[in-house]
Amino acid sequence: MSVQEMNKHAVLPPILSRCDKEFLESMQRYIITEVEKVGCNEEGPADEYYIIYRNVFDKVIEYVTAYKSILTSIKKEYDTFIETIKKDQRTAFCLHGKLKVLAAAPTALMYHQKRKNQLEEKKRMIENNSLMIQVEIDQIKELRAEYEKKVVKYCSFSKDPSKMIPVEEIVADELFADTPSKTKEAEIMLYYIERLNELLSLGEYEKAASFAANSPRRILQNIGTMNKFKEVGKIRGKPLPLLSFFEAIFSTSHAFRRPINKELTLEGIKCGLSEKRLDLVINWVTQEKLTFSEEAGDVICDYGEQDAYNKSKFLALAHIIYNECGLHKKAILCLCKQGQIHGAMEYIQHFKDFTSDDLMQLIVSCPQTKLIQCLIQERNGKPPFLSCGLAILHLFSVDMKKSGIKLLQKISKGGKDAVENLVLSDAFCSIEQWQEVADLCLQNGFERLSNDIMCILRSQAGVSEVSEEDTVNLMEHVFW
Repeated sequence: MSVQEMNKHAVLPPILSRCDKEFLESMQRYIITEVEKVGCNEEGPADEYYIIYRNVFDKVIEYVTAYKSILTSIKKEYDTFIETIKKDQRTAFCLHGKLKVLAAAPTALMYHQKRKNQLEEKKRMIENNSLMIQVEIDQIKELRAEYEKKVVKYCSFSKDPSKMIPVEEIVADELFADTPSKTKEAEIMLYYIERLNELLSLGEYEKAASFAANSPRRILQNIGTMNKFKEVGKIRGKPLPLLSFFEAIFSTSHAFRRPINKELTLEGIKCGLSEKRLDLVINWVTQEKLTFSEEAGDVICDYGEQDAYNKSKFLALAHIIYNECGLHKKAILCLCKQGQIHGAMEYIQHFKDFTSDDLMQLIVSCPQTKLIQCLIQERNGKPPFLSCGLAILHLFSVDMKKSGIKLLQKISKGGKDAVENLVLSDAFCSIEQWQEVADLCLQNGFERLSNDIMCILRSQAGVSEVSEEDTVNLMEHVFW
């Protein structure tokens, strides 16, 4: 709001004295400054606009002492009136909200009634299911005595319940073959669950773990059993019961046709690593007793980042898992982080499904100069995996200037012949992009390398001057 605009709204009469005139101008400047600060205009925020003029009014009252009493009374009436308006607005807003609530009450009541009916129906279904389950439980209890006689045929029970049942002597398939009905199977499961709970309650955790591992058809090798061992927690002076459970089920996995499932595998690896039993995890992974998954590989990699001394071992294990799961990008990254650059190159050559973007992401995740050099150089007469020029530009574009400079240093040490070979073998970097590389060299103190690149560009057949508009591929002359 300009001074001219403010003059249109001036309510003070013209004052001829110099002192009064200066006061009037200072008030007008104050109004302009404060209006600009709060960003309001003639229609602008009412509260801010009101506060600014109220402050001006207060200053005028203090300045015009002769009219202070009457002006103060006028200001008080205005303030009272404005406060009354604000109070009425607040009241109206509250009443509007209450009105909306009252209007929505019938609809809410309808939904509550509908929900009540749904819950009552669900309750009836639960009661019916509970009744059916109770009937089945009663049938199982009635058959319990008969079943125990059959189990005695295969197992020798001890009067001391703390001693483990020699489960290894049971022919599990025969047991189930003799009792093919679902009721009999349910009875068998109930027996094994109760026996497991008995061993756990007696503190026989290692026996309980072996009992679970040798249960027929792996009926006790599940998350529910795992949680029972996890609830025990740590016991001073004794192995962790949960770890004993995983040791037992992984050691017996070869006896079954399929390895331990994905979920138990992941939990077992976490448990082994948390207990710093890398030896166990190495054995489990290398003996292929587990079901590999990306999550398992990620867990091992994460632990490797926290253990610098054993990091290479963790990366090797993760590579095995990623490779088996077909996660080639993560597998090759593990190789590179271990410093196995030549192995990584063979891996890339073997699978041949890595794109330029994949390789760019690889050098960003693992910015080793040796890796980048291997990717941008020819291998056994074959073209390089990655464009040298594009790799340099990419490193600088993603704020990896340090890695880009290291690469330029390596290239610069090779001499002009090596630079020429890199430029001419690069079938994907245009003249314009090589110009950008030359500019980067110049900006970062590699003047000789910059001159070599520009000299090579100018010497190409049919190219007398390299301009910004020229986007011809350097290798086009090869195909003409």
